[in-house]
Amino acid sequence: MGMWASLDPMWEMPAEKRIFGAVLLFSWTVYLWETFLAQRQRRIYKTTTHVPLELGQIMDSETFEKSRLYQLDKSNFSFWSGLYSEIEGTLILLFGGIPYLWRLSGRFCGYAGFGPEYEITQSLVFLLMATLFSALTGLPWSLYNTFVIEEKHGFNQQTLGFFMKDAIKKFIVTQCILLPVSSLLLYIIKIGGDYFFIYAWLFTLVVSLVLVTIYADYIAPLFDKFTPLPEGKLKQEIEVMAKSIDFPLTKVYVVEGSKRSSHSNAYFYGFFKNKRIVLFDTLLEEYSVLNKDIQEESGMEPRNDGEGDSEEIKAKIKNKKQGCKNEEVLAVLGHELGHWKLGHTVKNIIISQMNSFLCFFLFAVLIGRKELFAAFGFFDSQPTLIGLLIIFQFIFSPYNEVLSFCLTVLSRRFEFQADAFAKKLGKAKDLYSALIKLNKDNLGFPVSDWLFSMWHYSHPPLLERLQALKNSKHD
Repeated sequence: MGMWASLDPMWEMPAEKRIFGAVLLFSWTVYLWETFLAQRQRRIYKTTTHVPLELGQIMDSETFEKSRLYQLDKSNFSFWSGLYSEIEGTLILLFGGIPYLWRLSGRFCGYAGFGPEYEITQSLVFLLMATLFSALTGLPWSLYNTFVIEEKHGFNQQTLGFFMKDAIKKFIVTQCILLPVSSLLLYIIKIGGDYFFIYAWLFTLVVSLVLVTIYADYIAPLFDKFTPLPEGKLKQEIEVMAKSIDFPLTKVYVVEGSKRSSHSNAYFYGFFKNKRIVLFDTLLEEYSVLNKDIQEESGMEPRNDGEGDSEEIKAKIKNKKQGCKNEEVLAVLGHELGHWKLGHTVKNIIISQMNSFLCFFLFAVLIGRKELFAAFGFFDSQPTLIGLLIIFQFIFSPYNEVLSFCLTVLSRRFEFQADAFAKKLGKAKDLYSALIKLNKDNLGFPVSDWLFSMWHYSHPPLLERLQALKNSKHD
């Protein structure tokens, strides 16, 4: 009886206090859950100091130790940055940071001659200030991650000047997209009438499709150099493979990712009959800057057969050589094209848009509730942008957590299917060796706690993928 009695005062509180308390409580519950999972994984990094028996064939002890120390450093960094982020978010809510920033943006608009009736203008000033605050508070963490952790483990290729120029450019490009899109969205919500949520959803759908279309052609080249893959055996084989599965390939690019980091990747983009493939130079053995550095240090031109290289150079190449051979690159692309052929890309877009529509519909239902605004310190006004922020970021957070977990489970399923597709193309053996190489190049740690893995890994653990490929590796 006493327990229920103690809960009574909470239910007697005004609705806005209950909402505010629930938001904070949920935020800390998620944070503690994430911390608990990370602690389980960190214990694995600390205690698994020798290569497990089943990994003996695919990982040497030196690489295993390097990846263990790298992941341990990343995990410790993640703990401190996560704690900071949670405390910062809590303090902003407790001390009324959001209404304060809204009033401040109103003051700036007032100086420029825009009164309270210019809500969209005030919303844009608010957004600019909020994203600037976020960029500045995140900068020390980003600097530490790049120049201490990534540097220590041999991944960072950036100078401080390059990093800062990049950060400023990123901020400006983000504002050039965020501010016009936000102003149009707010305008649509204002004039859309009872069915504004349908128009708002359609608008965000169009924007996301346009951004996907223009990203690699106009936005990504602002940060990295894209060059067409030169004519040769690799390009021919990529075109043959694309043709064999009716993939409408128009161009293959190599992106100079090595200026930034030695992590490797590959992706495709474009709609309908206009698909492009992008390969990171760090993925390609013959383009890898690291391999070229080894050859330059040795003062020798590379030889295809490897004969005539001194023992010291051979040892250096064995330890440091990065990237995949052409057959392995084709196998990785076979996996990526599998995502397209099996409709994973389209399925992800459909799920994302169904979720977006549902969120806008629920937003339309909730936007009139004044207690939601009052909970976050907005007693006299209900700005549309603040409504979007409160409902999408705070009120929907339990739903977002559940959705995120379901999408992670689905993503792992898609990865197995794409591996199986590459296997059908006869690439099992090459994909097997490529996955091992990529894991080594990126210092992935192949041992994981089952609960951490289930909650976080959008790709299945390495051993599970290799096991699935092994059955027909020698096809």
